[in-house]
Amino acid sequence: MNSFLRPADAEEPPLTLLPAQAAYRPVSSHLAIAPPVSVVIPAMNEAENLPYVFKTLPDWIHEVVLVDGNSTDDTVRVALELWPDITVVRQRGKGKGDALISGFAVCTGEIIVMIDADGSADGGEIVSYVSALVSGADFAKGSRFANGGGTDDMTPVRKLGNRVLTAFVNAKFGARYTDLCYGYNAFWRRCLEEISLDCAGFEVETLMNIRVVKAGLRVQEIPSHEYHRIHGVSNLRAVRDGVRVLKVIWRERAARRGRKRAVRPALITGEAR
Repeated sequence: MNSFLRPADAEEPPLTLLPAQAAYRPVSSHLAIAPPVSVVIPAMNEAENLPYVFKTLPDWIHEVVLVDGNSTDDTVRVALELWPDITVVRQRGKGKGDALISGFAVCTGEIIVMIDADGSADGGEIVSYVSALVSGADFAKGSRFANGGGTDDMTPVRKLGNRVLTAFVNAKFGARYTDLCYGYNAFWRRCLEEISLDCAGFEVETLMNIRVVKAGLRVQEIPSHEYHRIHGVSNLRAVRDGVRVLKVIWRERAARRGRKRAVRPALITGEAR
């Protein structure tokens, strides 16, 4: 589904004018962009998978930010060999949410793309996310269940849980998502001021999806295909992380409508809850 997803009462966003002397980067035969693009990759012990991940990244990317979660293998060394100009952030806390927030804090690009380090996502899809953003979206959300998307990696239990949680968020927040718990997303960096991320675990993806709707940001779903993890074992646990997602949904629902959230620190250094 490529239509814009936005609350009925959201106002139209102001037009953003590009600098007159902007340096355009060719993205494809029919698209060139001025905004620099940063790609954030949280990784812990993913040395074997990084060659596959980096192989798919477009060469027009402005910067790659690797957030190393205290890896005990050669994750950092491999990343530096594959992308010499990479920015490496040593994660101070624990959890995927903490890693992403740490990476977002050092990005210099106007557009930020978040992608996993396990080889399950195709970096070649980044062009679709960027196209949506430069065409007017604030937040480009990957979906495995939109037309053209798919997944090789979800068990029946996870599919059912994701479907139920997606329907719940749609009903409670007025969203029209087809996929809730997916970590391949892109957005304008200015959106971070609107969503004030403040969780450390896997549930960060759900929190982002809820808060962009609550902030009235313009969202476009991007069909995406999720492949099997290439090497290693995922830290995702369906029941445990499903409970965390549900807690985030209830917390956001209970928050008073229209209440302004305090700006959070750039880094979360606690453990994933």
